[in-house]
Amino acid sequence: MNKIYKNAEEAVADIKDGSTLMLGGFGLCGIPENCIAALVKKGTKNLVCISNNAGVDDFGIGLMLQQKQVKKMISSYVGENAEFERQLLSGELEVELVPQGTLATRCMASGYGMPAIYTPAGVGTEVAEGKEIRNFNGKDYLLEMAFDADFAIVKAWKGDEHGNLVYKDTARNFNPLMAMAGKITIAEVEELVPAGELDPNNIHTPGIYVHRIFKGVNYEKRIEQRTVRKK
Repeated sequence: MNKIYKNAEEAVADIKDGSTLMLGGFGLCGIPENCIAALVKKGTKNLVCISNNAGVDDFGIGLMLQQKQVKKMISSYVGENAEFERQLLSGELEVELVPQGTLATRCMASGYGMPAIYTPAGVGTEVAEGKEIRNFNGKDYLLEMAFDADFAIVKAWKGDEHGNLVYKDTARNFNPLMAMAGKITIAEVEELVPAGELDPNNIHTPGIYVHRIFKGVNYEKRIEQRTVRKK
């Protein structure tokens, strides 16, 4: 199976209107910049996006929000995007807020082939409305379903021709979990190397999970909020 694609445009070409996408990253760290740009250029509409956050106004998923390409966001934290807030309050955008640990575990469950999980997070809050609650050993747990995503789009530091991936530092974040979970996983990497060049002991995502891979270009690697110490 040839997993190598020429560029982002080729890799996302069959993502159709109405698809459900997982997008790796945390804040602006480790986000699939090239794939997002290609989707903006392609103009794919009515997307359901599963992501820890919604980018910022002019970067990341925020670019798709600007073009009204996102129908629903399933996220944990969305506080840095004014356009997201505007669309939410105006009723233009559906939003499902998920506790961050639950978001990660629902990704993991999907990757492991599990249909659902039980978690104490959200019991007794609005998150639990309409959901099954069971008691185990005297404690209530909330039933949460595993995600069902058509595509997972992730960003890695290095990858090889077989799709094995290595992430760098905090850019690892949600990427490994989402790479496991998509029906089709698309990985963009800063460096694409021949099979066998990566140290097997350092591989974070085995190539069995990755269906398409390409070498990305022109990464901005923005910092969402820069905090420095006083002199």
